[in-house]
Amino acid sequence: MPVVLLATTLVLAFSSLVALFPAAIAPEVARALGVSSATVGLQVSLIFAGAMLTSLVGGPLTRRLGPCRTSQLSLALLGGGAGLLAIPTLPSFAVASLVAGLGYGLTNPSASLLLVRFTPPGRRGLIFSLKQSGVPLGGVIAGASAPALALLIGWQAGLLVLTGLALAGIAALQLARPRWDDQRDPHTPWLATPFAGLAVVWHQRSLRHVALLSLCFSAIQLSVSAFTVALLVEDLAFGLVEAGLVMSGVQVVGIVGRIGWGWVGDLLGDRLTALALIACTTAVGALLVATMTPAWPRPLVTGLLCLLSLSSLGWNGVFMAEITQLAPAERIADAAGGCLVFTYGGVLLGLPLFTALHGLFGRYTPVFAVLAGIALVGLWLIRQARLAARREAAGPSPSPATPGASQ
Repeated sequence: MPVVLLATTLVLAFSSLVALFPAAIAPEVARALGVSSATVGLQVSLIFAGAMLTSLVGGPLTRRLGPCRTSQLSLALLGGGAGLLAIPTLPSFAVASLVAGLGYGLTNPSASLLLVRFTPPGRRGLIFSLKQSGVPLGGVIAGASAPALALLIGWQAGLLVLTGLALAGIAALQLARPRWDDQRDPHTPWLATPFAGLAVVWHQRSLRHVALLSLCFSAIQLSVSAFTVALLVEDLAFGLVEAGLVMSGVQVVGIVGRIGWGWVGDLLGDRLTALALIACTTAVGALLVATMTPAWPRPLVTGLLCLLSLSSLGWNGVFMAEITQLAPAERIADAAGGCLVFTYGGVLLGLPLFTALHGLFGRYTPVFAVLAGIALVGLWLIRQARLAARREAAGPSPSPATPGASQ
């Protein structure tokens, strides 16, 4: 099991590294493409658009190829996308982002199938949270390595290094393929039923509510990650370097939160309760941020933002583990892919929503009050998911007795 956890975490970290590498060197890339740095930032949206597409077919494709081969395909698409990103033209940059996104979307369905197979049910919250820590870990690596590589060998060569890492990962996974893919079904249709995962999620009420919850939580997560520096600089009079250090702390606390909440979910034996605690903590933290002013002490501002990130960035592993709990055993990969369509939808919707609200209010702090409201919507969805799960566990209601029948 440690090997499975390490492999799935590294694949996810690599996907995050590829997604965020250009953003970490946006000025260099922007100069080469002849566009603004903000345009380079839109690349993340293209990546998640590609991820939504492969999430639709991730479940059946994983069953057909096997989770190990699907992970190799994911690395191939990510590495190919990184290589295409090195071509300094805007059309190829857009295509490359979509290609990398296709690989990003295949990471979680394959990882879910592997981890469910090799992880005891009582430890899934912690294990899935450790795996999901790969996302912020990839972001930390991108922030640390991309500028250094750009200075040492150039940003294009740095992207080609990522292609080489992808090839090395594919070769390493081949050693495990005979064991990890021994239950695959090569006759599973995957392209003919692209909405099978969505159907599994939408027809099971508990999964539907958990998927909608992830849409809310991912929109909050993206907003906190993307706008913390702008909030500190423009609304709270922090210096740019000081704000960047706070942002780094927020990301580190997010990693701790992912692992910690997974442990809490397993300790409680009830991951929906852990998600409810996350929703409440997020709502309280966002409301406190909404009341901040430049007069607040710097340590207090930093502490409250870390409190918010502990929950708003820490929910993912608990969410993925709960999918495996609610989904039919034979449709776990489908359910993971279907739920992630909603998750990535929240990523795509969160940024423009937050931007529009900032334009309406003229400041960042009031928008965090709206994020608190979204967290409370998530709390209501958790309650609906719990009620639906109880009804599903009880089975269909008995038919009314026919008049005249023997009692």
